[in-house]
Amino acid sequence: MKFEKGTLKLLEKALSAMDSGFEDLPDNTGNCNLPEIEKILMEVAGKMKDNYPYFHPYYAGQMLKPPHPMARIAYMLSLWINPNNHALDGGRASSHLEKEAVAEIAALFNWHTFLGHLTGGGTMANLEALWIAGQVNPGKTILASEQAHYTHRRISEVLGLKFESIPCDDHTKMDMPALQQRLEKGDIGTVVATLGTTGTGAVDPLPQILRLKEQYGFRLHADAAYGGYFILAPNLNSNTRQAFACLSKVDSIVIDPHKHGLQPYGCGCVLFRDPSVGKFYHHDSPYTYFSSSELHLGEISLECSRPGASAVALWATQKLLPLAPDGEFARDLAKCRRAALRLFQKVQQDNRFRTLFEPELDILIWAPKADRASQISKRSQALFHAAAEKNLHLATFQFPAHLVGDKWGDVVMDQESITILRSCLMKPAHEEWIDRIWAILDIVAE
Repeated sequence: MKFEKGTLKLLEKALSAMDSGFEDLPDNTGNCNLPEIEKILMEVAGKMKDNYPYFHPYYAGQMLKPPHPMARIAYMLSLWINPNNHALDGGRASSHLEKEAVAEIAALFNWHTFLGHLTGGGTMANLEALWIAGQVNPGKTILASEQAHYTHRRISEVLGLKFESIPCDDHTKMDMPALQQRLEKGDIGTVVATLGTTGTGAVDPLPQILRLKEQYGFRLHADAAYGGYFILAPNLNSNTRQAFACLSKVDSIVIDPHKHGLQPYGCGCVLFRDPSVGKFYHHDSPYTYFSSSELHLGEISLECSRPGASAVALWATQKLLPLAPDGEFARDLAKCRRAALRLFQKVQQDNRFRTLFEPELDILIWAPKADRASQISKRSQALFHAAAEKNLHLATFQFPAHLVGDKWGDVVMDQESITILRSCLMKPAHEEWIDRIWAILDIVAE
């Protein structure tokens, strides 16, 4: 296997073009000790070999999707300027690119009047969303499902907000009767709906949650950090499709371009349907916001310094691959889902394995067969390690035993959680590689 290197020639050409914009400045290339840089760089290259092949289809474990070559090369190009998108004074061009790119993401949810910006990742984006939630409904409780990302509880602790978890049904979605029962007790300020849990890829039933919102008047935040881009996928099941179709009605959305948006880490995005929440960000900086009366991104962000390179890379990628339902970007998302469905079908039809439910997006969970939960856990770990020895990299997941329900009625639940196998089939190439992946699983399953 060889890394893609053709774009490096384009980088040199683009650098020369960008350099011409500053030709009236005296030369200041500095002291660049190339021999010493080369020596250290080769040492770094040697150390970086000690990695799993996150970029390859044989890596089907965690949520690690390689950035598109367009994003990678645009990011590198911008580093010769190294803009800071906190203020227009530090990132004039890249701030405008960020506003354009974020507007294109907001348009996915039919939001054309909104407040939003990029962040360092989904955690920071969710922190801002819950911070605003706490400002709008001070002192009230945040609710999220047991399978929501663990950072919601931690963020709430950091912000001094009360937080409670709502149980899940046997498809790891937020349980609606349990949610309504908790809402009846009152004191709920915000409900977090997860559209694509990072554990199983489950999508909370947003239409039902919205009906409860009308009845109980809470604020609704959608954590779509992983799943948000699937609003473009044409091959979702009907319930999942209905959930994504309702996203325009929530109060805030988080989506991560560094997951399915083909961007380098870290690049998250937070969006608010009501632009007036910007009043909670209001502050002044006598030494930062001085070059323009136009809105500076730092005026609507909790973060100060932010890499303009992320905005440049995202803007360039969305120009190459527009966020359109009939475009290449959407077709690639459909490939990821088809890959998960194909692997699910193979696992389901093989009497050596057990499944729990069909994947909603592109995350699949399954396990080797055994009579006891402890045996399933042991065999899952063994298969995980055996596959890795053949360069197929999966992940394991601690699945709550009480959520298995009647699906594995013949299994003795002698543990509170079961170690099962989990695969994130996030690369479009995974669809073409399923047969090769299955060939390895077939061997190591024995």
